[in-house]
Amino acid sequence: MTLSVKIHQKPPAVPYTMCPPSSFADPAPKSASKPIDAISVIPETQISRSAYAHASSLLPPSILNHSIRVYLYATTLAKHTRSIYASDAAMHDFLFTACLFHDIGTTDTYDGSQRFEVEGADAAVKHLSQFDVSDRDKHDIWAAIAIHTSPQIAERIGELSKLVRLAVITDFGRKSEAWDVLEPLREKLEEDFERCGIEKVLGDAVVEQAKKKPGKAPMVSWPGIMYKAHLAEAEWEGVNKAF
Repeated sequence: MTLSVKIHQKPPAVPYTMCPPSSFADPAPKSASKPIDAISVIPETQISRSAYAHASSLLPPSILNHSIRVYLYATTLAKHTRSIYASDAAMHDFLFTACLFHDIGTTDTYDGSQRFEVEGADAAVKHLSQFDVSDRDKHDIWAAIAIHTSPQIAERIGELSKLVRLAVITDFGRKSEAWDVLEPLREKLEEDFERCGIEKVLGDAVVEQAKKKPGKAPMVSWPGIMYKAHLAEAEWEGVNKAF
């Protein structure tokens, strides 16, 4: 897909992190202590129900819970900013899909040759092809997923990309222009949709893909920095220090 812009602690050797070390991080992954019950927060539309059914069939509990929290943060921010992604039901479907699919590229099903963000973006567009979604909207969803680990770019390239990016970094404890609006939600969201060691689970998933296919981790990308940190301390069993 052609990209077009829509107007409307690892050591110092590894300086780039998607999110800084967070006090929210669990020391080790663990299974959810209660079943994931997202029915009450999923939009009652065919597109959103289909997106949830597909994502929940593939994502481990920690990443699924993270994706739901990202959606709820993004929705709150969209309402706060009076975004069309909150006020228009069809556009809200696209916000939900972008959030639920943003890490789906870490699953075995979508473990292709490209970095996980791109694989996830392609997966979302492919999934939406069964519905009457315009190419422009597919592109915006694609971009929001593909660049969600790209600081300062995702926040500016489009409205949907900004919503997803700010929601993602909020869930990992990074302050942004949206922090004061979203942080008060954290305790309740993490009670309903537990963290379950998300930093460890997600970081390990990205690195495992890179170990099998190094081309999925370009040097200047977040997967590349994660992989570099792993190679520097291959025996480290905690959360990747570049996370």
